[in-house]
Amino acid sequence: MSRSTHESTSPAAAGHPERLLRAEQPEPLDELDYLLITALQTSPRAEWAQIGKVLGVDASTAARRWNRLTEAGHAWLSCYTVAVGPTVPIIAFIEVDCAAGTLHEVAAEIADDPHLITIEHITGARDLVLTAAFPDLAALARYLSFRLGRLAGVSATRSQTATAVHTEGSRWRLDRLDPDSQDLLATSRGPAMPRRGLPAPDALDTRLYLLLSEDFRQPAARLAELLGVSPSTVRRRLDRMHRQDALVYRCEVARHLSGWPISVTLWGIAPAGETARIASQLIRMRETRLCASLTGPHNLMLTVWLRSAEDIGAFEARLADRFPELAVVDRAVALWQLKIAGHLLDPRGRHLRGVPVTFWEEPGAERAEDALVDRLRVPR
Repeated sequence: MSRSTHESTSPAAAGHPERLLRAEQPEPLDELDYLLITALQTSPRAEWAQIGKVLGVDASTAARRWNRLTEAGHAWLSCYTVAVGPTVPIIAFIEVDCAAGTLHEVAAEIADDPHLITIEHITGARDLVLTAAFPDLAALARYLSFRLGRLAGVSATRSQTATAVHTEGSRWRLDRLDPDSQDLLATSRGPAMPRRGLPAPDALDTRLYLLLSEDFRQPAARLAELLGVSPSTVRRRLDRMHRQDALVYRCEVARHLSGWPISVTLWGIAPAGETARIASQLIRMRETRLCASLTGPHNLMLTVWLRSAEDIGAFEARLADRFPELAVVDRAVALWQLKIAGHLLDPRGRHLRGVPVTFWEEPGAERAEDALVDRLRVPR
């Protein structure tokens, strides 16, 4: 069984965590670790007894293993929702160019923006790519103009919105479990439903969601105690959220330990009439983490995890062979995935802390927008 990072360090190194971050080599996970992560990816809310049964260990062993992985930052759970309110949210992909020497300052400045689901430092023609959720297009425009546009290190931004998100990272699996075990766990999740979300969440819904984003495996009794309501109230609220498919549960693993250490994003152009068919096949490919249709000149975006850098060319060759009508026009490799599904990561992909995913609100930006509107009202 692999030991967690803090168990294997010397007292001198333990006194300098920043030195550890740069110098230590990760310990590989053993097979039980990978099986445990796959089980939680398949059914993140399954009871430890059920997970242990599938893995051939007792519940306490499964729970202890998971605690060890999370303490080392090697794996973690996340819960978020972008489906809140009466309208379907806007998912935007924002490319950010930074002035020389300011990239990390810009990333640190926006890391806690709650609507930024993902922040990646990548190769190629853009410095950062952000995946963000907004209640409407006006909020996206406000963020671009009065938040990003006013940061000293940001030299330019470009944005596209998704017309459809065909798949995202919550559906990616290590696939270490045999099919029968996966089926046993998957049945506990219930049938997949279109994400409709909560049309009119109240204050209790919001407080419950924030607690779930910290630890969604907490029992209803504990959640009720923290909220000051009855366990039956919590269960009713959770049942409603699940019926409306308002919550996304994910189990993530540090990319450098996953066996798939190379993350590549591809931008392509597909004939409008063929995009849905191509996307339906792309999301079945083992490597696919994200596939979205976009509004810009490149109407298809694909993010894949690969075994090695040498696999990039081979993967593109497979795409060309399978989809000759799809033209890949650009590609970029992730250098540092700073934020994934609302969680901040170190340069090796280990978990640092979570940032609950909610819509962005900033009074200063709203006041600046109001001032501009007032100015436009007055004829010149």
